[in-house]
Amino acid sequence: MISKQKIYGLIGYPVKHSFSAAMHNAAFSHLGMDKECKYTLFEIKPDDLESFLLERTDLAGFNITIPHKVKAKEILEDNFENASATPDFATLVGAVNTVGRNDDGSIWWSNTDAPGFLKALDCDLGFKKAEQRDALVFGCGGAGRAVLSGLSWKGLVRNIFIYELSSENQQAVKDYYSNIPKVWDKLRFITKEEIAEKIKTCSLLVNTTPVGMKDDNVRLIDKKLLHADLSVYDVVYNRETQLIKDAKAKGLKAVGGLGMLLYQGALAFQRWTGVNGDQVVDIMRQALEGELEKCRI
Repeated sequence: MISKQKIYGLIGYPVKHSFSAAMHNAAFSHLGMDKECKYTLFEIKPDDLESFLLERTDLAGFNITIPHKVKAKEILEDNFENASATPDFATLVGAVNTVGRNDDGSIWWSNTDAPGFLKALDCDLGFKKAEQRDALVFGCGGAGRAVLSGLSWKGLVRNIFIYELSSENQQAVKDYYSNIPKVWDKLRFITKEEIAEKIKTCSLLVNTTPVGMKDDNVRLIDKKLLHADLSVYDVVYNRETQLIKDAKAKGLKAVGGLGMLLYQGALAFQRWTGVNGDQVVDIMRQALEGELEKCRI
């Protein structure tokens, strides 16, 4: 009897630039699961998100990326009961990036971005707890929420200063986290004019916006403001952004978002297959680095 191939994937808009398929398919191949399992990309426009989530019952699991992470959580909660066996960051973050379907047809969702980010901070950036220092975070969309939640929950910094241009994103975060004191008590929204002063007390700067994703030289922040006590993490992973270049030029510890993508992916893979993510993380990393090298050619 021939078993039906399990299809996994990534939904977002756009997604053509994503390295996720290469990462997951490399893991399937390494484990000899590539005949039974395949990971693909689904470019889903915002207006089509709800129909996709409600009607694509053939998928064994999928990841969610920009701009759907927050809205997807709302749609899933309105229509399903979360069959996840263990609590995770989805409720804390207010955004979903990983969805799976059990053999009985029930659906579960979670957020692996937050723990993936925390592991990247530790393993890739070497950032340690700084209770008497602050963090500056650019952006508070889906990825931004994962960063805010991770930093707050682990108590890694004293205050989290947030610079966000979108008033809609600002209000959404205020509405959501005002009921979660462990996160809310650390959040401080600031204006562009306040950045120069607030960054002086920061030991960590995180960019969660798409700035730098395209091949351009747009600066997220004036290079002169990057000081010696600052570590820099940029969630953009498809190239070395101007922010990372500037930070490295000043001798700061700075890394792009490849690690966050890697570790959240390994966690998602583990949830879907039951295979410990540590068994495939090196294979996934090689695949991601291979894709990144293609971008540099």
